[in-house]
Amino acid sequence: MQATLMKITRIESFIKHLLLKKPYTIAYNTYDTVSIVFTKITLANGIVGIGTASPAEDVVGESPEQTLINLESDAVQSLVGSDIRSFLSIITDLRKTFVHLPGTQAALDIALHDAFGKWAGISIADFYGIKRNALPTSVTIGIKNISDTLSEANDYYENGFSVFKLKTGLSVEEDIEKVLLLHEKFRHKIQMRVDANQGYTLADLTKFMKATQSIPLELIEQPLKVGNEEELLSLSEEQRKKLVADESLHEESDAIRFAQPNRPFGIYNIKLMKCGGIAGAREIGQIARTSEIDLFWGCNDESIISITAALHAAYGFTNTKYLDLDGSFDLAEDLVKGGFEIKNGLLMINEQPGLGLEWL
Repeated sequence: MQATLMKITRIESFIKHLLLKKPYTIAYNTYDTVSIVFTKITLANGIVGIGTASPAEDVVGESPEQTLINLESDAVQSLVGSDIRSFLSIITDLRKTFVHLPGTQAALDIALHDAFGKWAGISIADFYGIKRNALPTSVTIGIKNISDTLSEANDYYENGFSVFKLKTGLSVEEDIEKVLLLHEKFRHKIQMRVDANQGYTLADLTKFMKATQSIPLELIEQPLKVGNEEELLSLSEEQRKKLVADESLHEESDAIRFAQPNRPFGIYNIKLMKCGGIAGAREIGQIARTSEIDLFWGCNDESIISITAALHAAYGFTNTKYLDLDGSFDLAEDLVKGGFEIKNGLLMINEQPGLGLEWL
């Protein structure tokens, strides 16, 4: 009888098209809505594990609509009757079934983790082991004119945020001007990062780095287009240490390739929507830890659900140095509450069983 209570009895998924609080622009697109797929895995004892996916099709080749079709397939429904105690084995099998479909993998991975944690009475962070103290997240300022950039930065600062990530990549001259002005305005009150989203050429990047070398920029995300990583090897090792692999880094094989000697990147950006959830994230994190590469945990526009899952994974690594988990801040609405809260600028998990989430 007890074993029966551990069985999966139902798997349901649906898609919601959610408005953002305000549109934002990056080097290759502008967004005002986001499509998010939600998954519920119900156990025989009534426990419900919650998962979600918000894959960026232009990065991973999978749309939320495709994710929903996959989640409603016979392959997923065949999991009904499985024992939640075997959730890691189930995830391994799902990753083989849905190869190169990280949105599908992530929705199921997160829901299975949440259901298991709730059943076991342990948070996912505690299940894997918490290895580091809480960190602040950066907040993202999209590409906009200089006046609006400074205004948004001021609003964030007045609301207690002190780490800014500036989207760049359309005009290197404007990018330089914005960075210098933000530094002048806030001086030692903030930390600053930039994300070019593949928008620079090597010449642009070199120009940007030279013009901002007196500014204490923490890092520069994915400056060149995917496939042009070898061009970065012409930069000094010290310069490359500040560069972050984002769109170039999807899975374990990428992490291994970029960890070889003479590395183009000094930091890895892990997004659950690129690598297929917590299991895939941990594979990349372990490679980075062994290779002494710092971790930067990022996101798309996402529900609190997957942001919380990323946070639980992030705190399981001593080499986690940077958080950019502000994706749920952009949503005009969400379907859950809980998971984490911000205390003194730090992202704190609530340490409830599973991911500590509740439906609204």
